[in-house]
Amino acid sequence: MNTAKQVEDLIVQLKNSGIPLSDAAWQAAIACVGWPYIFGDRGEYCTPAHRRAAYASKGADHPTIKSKCKNFEGTGSCSGCSFYPGGKTRAFDCRGFTYWILLQIYGWKLMGAGATSQWNTETNWKSKGEIATMPANTLCCLFVQKGNKMEHTGFGLNNETVECSNGVQHFTQRKDKWTHWAVPACIEDSGIGDPAYYERPTTGTVQAPAAASHPTLRHGSKGEAVIELQSALVKLGYGLGPCGIDGDYGRATKAAVEEFQLKYHVDPVDGICGPKTWAAIENALATPAEPIVITYTVTIPGLDLEQAKTIAAEHPGAEIVEGSVAR
Repeated sequence: MNTAKQVEDLIVQLKNSGIPLSDAAWQAAIACVGWPYIFGDRGEYCTPAHRRAAYASKGADHPTIKSKCKNFEGTGSCSGCSFYPGGKTRAFDCRGFTYWILLQIYGWKLMGAGATSQWNTETNWKSKGEIATMPANTLCCLFVQKGNKMEHTGFGLNNETVECSNGVQHFTQRKDKWTHWAVPACIEDSGIGDPAYYERPTTGTVQAPAAASHPTLRHGSKGEAVIELQSALVKLGYGLGPCGIDGDYGRATKAAVEEFQLKYHVDPVDGICGPKTWAAIENALATPAEPIVITYTVTIPGLDLEQAKTIAAEHPGAEIVEGSVAR
């Protein structure tokens, strides 16, 4: 299990790695596996004092707030607690978990006090539907509907889920309980991107994404890989606006990529620098630029043809045009 500090450091690393932010959100969610459940929490530190305060307002309906804390009755150390792996962890309920992850990665708030109100707030979602129609390769929030209410929520990607039920849990196989999916409005248009350039962890202890020579980059990406892309675009003659090479894949960088894709016939022209666009950029950088030929026209009045030929012979490549020497 990771500590809160380890996950915080990982989130910074993920956001600076240049991978799509939806990839970073998924990796960050898995990094929290093993952290505790406290009803109503949205990432508060799990401490005896916090649990006592939570129990005072919610304990009648949620007795595990007390029963899961070995030091609930006293003010002693958390040392030895399964939720304290050498440092603090954070606590969530299901809707607080998805809220906190999206807030940390995107700085975006998933509105609603519970799973039902989150689902019913249309501005939260780019698209949504029943589970049978869940899109592939796209980070979604999953929901469990009972009657006219959504009783549970979590993250889903293809056949995997990360959720907070009895603590944060990761299942490698999506369970049948999920009934609906929704793509948060902050998620990139092209979903989670190409998973070929990172290794998805399968345990609660998460390492940084695997290094890749050319990750897929899109609007919102940041880091060294973006600097590499921007530097290549500048070498190829594309402008990046007043910010220049700053490691931030903003609108000017997206426009430059679209211009490049259009010129070099990279389909689709979408402003996303994926494998095909990287390959075209590498090819363009490796191809010697065509020499620029500058020509001048010089008119010397009063010369006859023989005089013009004599002058032209002294300047290789010069041509005689209508009695004039042009070079």
